[in-house]
Amino acid sequence: MNNDLVWKPASELIALYRARRLSPVEVAKAVLKRIAALNPKINAFCLVDEEGALRQARESERRWQEGRPAGLLDGVPVSIKDLLLTRGWPTLRGSRTIDPRQSWDVDAPATARLREHNAVLLGKTTTPEFGWKGLTDGPLTGITRNPWNLERTPGGSSGGASAQLAAGMGPLAIGSDGGGSIRIPAGFTGVFGLKPSFGRVPAWPASPFGTVAHVGPMARSVADAALMLNVIAEPDPRDWTALPYEDVDWMRPLRRGVKGLRVAFSPRLGYARVHPEVAALVARAARVFTDLGAIVEEKDPGFEDPREVFWTGWRAGAFNALGRLPHEKRAQLEPGLERIVEEGSRISLLDYLDAQNARTELGARMRRFHETYDLLLTPSLAVPAFEVGRIVPEPKGPDERWTDWTPFSYPFNLTQQPACSVPCGFTADGLPVGLQIVGPMHRDDLVLRAAHAYEQAQPGPARRPPLPG
Repeated sequence: MNNDLVWKPASELIALYRARRLSPVEVAKAVLKRIAALNPKINAFCLVDEEGALRQARESERRWQEGRPAGLLDGVPVSIKDLLLTRGWPTLRGSRTIDPRQSWDVDAPATARLREHNAVLLGKTTTPEFGWKGLTDGPLTGITRNPWNLERTPGGSSGGASAQLAAGMGPLAIGSDGGGSIRIPAGFTGVFGLKPSFGRVPAWPASPFGTVAHVGPMARSVADAALMLNVIAEPDPRDWTALPYEDVDWMRPLRRGVKGLRVAFSPRLGYARVHPEVAALVARAARVFTDLGAIVEEKDPGFEDPREVFWTGWRAGAFNALGRLPHEKRAQLEPGLERIVEEGSRISLLDYLDAQNARTELGARMRRFHETYDLLLTPSLAVPAFEVGRIVPEPKGPDERWTDWTPFSYPFNLTQQPACSVPCGFTADGLPVGLQIVGPMHRDDLVLRAAHAYEQAQPGPARRPPLPG
């Protein structure tokens, strides 16, 4: 196997196909061989459709040979998170409560757009049960591991997608993010993940966790994520909350840089406790923006930790989705998920409305903040990746919550702003650290520009995990 093939960016694959120097079949075979070798160790995929992927690759090869490629991703391998419907494959959402023996004949919007653009669909990536936590393990699919250290978590809930990318098992992945579920695993595994503005990427069916849930691209480079956004941001009438479609090329703004942009750097958001190595690496990353010509100021947005606001909606969503399951089905849920379903049953309407009012004020505060600052920089996570099998880095007892170590992600699900995680270095133990870039609502272009400028400023070739090949 040509190991270089599995690390090539999507944009380079397209260029090589066009020049007839590479075939989609060669790429698909290389990626599938790597999945077969590494997935038993990492558990990034819960379903691999080798036959279907090779069939699509052969069809793509024929189109390229005939000089009539169809779509922006013709022949490029991509995975689908197992929360998104995919025609012909069961979507089990990491849960034993879903019967796989049913007709699976509908694509979610993002899946449909990828299929229309002739991406090669590899399979479904692992997720915790119903995507309920910032880790990727559960009773149905087991533990997913971080390619940088197999004893560490890749984060979640798009942990299978991030592990796939970091391990060279495909260049593109679809993730979803309801409280950090794209940015958390991107930060832990050293890949790029974008949570677009809410509604930028149509979603259907609607997430049970409500209007905090975004669908977005994950890749090993900003440019590849922007290319993918061109596809998945196309309209779909099933999502009535979607933004009006903007027929733009999200790759075009990338090279505009950050010179003159007003950038706030908030090391702690005013309330978070941050691991010292993470803090140092993110502070160094913020200084790079000054070197690139941005006007950087250390400034907190000025809000208190909205964790309880987030958890009120999260628990209510869990109860709404799962509280009506028959007793024998609820008994099959992961205990932590069953606990938040039960907690959700006790939330009063008044408490829920109070949380929504607090969310409204947080959104308004951030709108005012971005009248002064074009971008906000924070750590993606408060800690490096920790041991698998835990929900927090250090055991705390019965009140352990994954939000304890993700204080930078969920506020911007509440506000629905675009935000990304871009790799910004490694700890002494060789674990990736992520920089979060937050933009004003609807300014996904600014987030992508800034991430690309920072990515391009990093010296030397990208590091790869210590895996075979």
